[in-house]
Amino acid sequence: MSAAMMQAAQQRPRSEIFAWGLAGLCVLVLAMMLIGPLVAILSQAFIDPASGQWGWQSMAASLAAPGMLQSTLNSVQLALVTTLIVLPLAYLYAAALCRTAMPGKGLMRMLALLPLLAPSLLPGIALVYLFGNQGILKSWFPDGSIYGFWGIVIAQVFYTFPHALMILLTALRVADARLYEAATVLGAGKIRQWLTVTLPSVRYGLLSAAVVVFTLVVIDFGAAKVIGGQFNVLALEAYKQVIGQQNFSRGAVIGVLLLIPALLSFVLDHLAQRKQQAMLGARAQPLVVQRQPLRDGLALLFCTLVSGALLSILAMAVAAAFIKLWPYQMQFSLNHFNFDDVDGGGWGAFYNSLLMSLGTAVFGTLLVFVGAWLTEKVAAAQPWRQALHLLAMLPMAVPGLVLGLGYVFFFNHPSNPLHGVYGTQAILVLCSIAHFYTTAHLTAVTALKQLDREFEAVAASLKVPFWLTAWRVTLPVCLPAVLDIARYFFVGTMTTVSAVVFIYTPDTMLASVSVLNMDDAGDTAAAAAMASLIVASSALACAIFAVLSWLLQRKSQRWRD
Repeated sequence: MSAAMMQAAQQRPRSEIFAWGLAGLCVLVLAMMLIGPLVAILSQAFIDPASGQWGWQSMAASLAAPGMLQSTLNSVQLALVTTLIVLPLAYLYAAALCRTAMPGKGLMRMLALLPLLAPSLLPGIALVYLFGNQGILKSWFPDGSIYGFWGIVIAQVFYTFPHALMILLTALRVADARLYEAATVLGAGKIRQWLTVTLPSVRYGLLSAAVVVFTLVVIDFGAAKVIGGQFNVLALEAYKQVIGQQNFSRGAVIGVLLLIPALLSFVLDHLAQRKQQAMLGARAQPLVVQRQPLRDGLALLFCTLVSGALLSILAMAVAAAFIKLWPYQMQFSLNHFNFDDVDGGGWGAFYNSLLMSLGTAVFGTLLVFVGAWLTEKVAAAQPWRQALHLLAMLPMAVPGLVLGLGYVFFFNHPSNPLHGVYGTQAILVLCSIAHFYTTAHLTAVTALKQLDREFEAVAASLKVPFWLTAWRVTLPVCLPAVLDIARYFFVGTMTTVSAVVFIYTPDTMLASVSVLNMDDAGDTAAAAAMASLIVASSALACAIFAVLSWLLQRKSQRWRD
């Protein structure tokens, strides 16, 4: 055996040990970010604040508190009504984009997804200017009835619509033309075709969209905080207990309650996914949509009305940021962007958000991709695969509000060696990565599974180190997905409120939280201005990532053509 071969044989076990250890480190970091805070909040919920003893007394006392049952019922009612409104709207909109030949599909899709760039507080602020006591359309809601149940419903419809739309677009894009041809030959009409062909193929998408909308409404407190009036919900009650009354024990109990619908939704979605059957075979023929002027015209009209309503809410918030004094002095003004003159953290809050979003995008993308790559493509790291996947799926069932509260109990504990992280930008980045980890992980795994395992097998036979194969082959092929993950982390971190509202400090004030604080202080126009800045920065980030993807497509992705 030559000296080179002997050296390679000695180095291989060392590289495998390194890969195994690096994968274990990813699992350990993710467990610290998720398991520790969850255990901390569960422990806090069952500790009696008076005696410090474990038991059910604290939980029972919190559940029996006045207004707790009503807040729970209000949350469920609000989520059900919002889901019943959003689901048919999103389905019809997705069907218009996928199953008609209407013009302007790209524009309509872009307009429908604009709410993803805005914090959940923005629709509430816009509705105040539209239908509030001094709103331009206040006659539509007499006696200030926009402040309450229906105001929250409208705001939540704006907030959750694009989430449901993205799921249903994915479900409706897949269709086998042969099934529709067979149904037509057998004499089935349009309604029967929808019931027997279309509905079975998209039922999982419909269920997933319903689960996502329901969960998002239950765990969000932004809309209820701005426009809820006297209509209290569970998430808002948690915010009031922790921020308003410093009652962390009751806040922990409410956090556990918020875990229940999220966990039930996750289990329901998982069971439905197991029963879902493939509707697109290897011999399937793509469905070619034929032009039908009447149908296409009605689809265009429907999409125009829905996207126009979404755009009007967004435009109202942006317009409020530039009006001098609503509704008395309607002149153009930039005074509301003087954030240093109002209570909300000033321009420093916006810069902190940019810094946090950049940190989350960089470190989150690195952790997600390295962890997914090791467990999917490196044989030595395979023992960690199930543990990493289980941890990666956990954030889907944990509301951001609960996660943030868990970070308070976990990192602020004096005996925690990571106690020094509390109150810094680092804890905000860690919480944001954990909050958005699931979708990013699934994106990375999907991209990696598209690569044949022969790449690694051939590289191993040629004695090429696995990290060199990753650098020269895996990463270049997966770069579009990597950019999508980074964009998702950046935009999600810029707009989130619930995950960070409990763990920021005066030195780490964030733009999304400053919107909440300025609205609390009565500076609604300044809050609208900051929310508009968040939308603008998120849109600019999406544009930058789109340009990077285009350049990437020209230089390193030509093989895809």
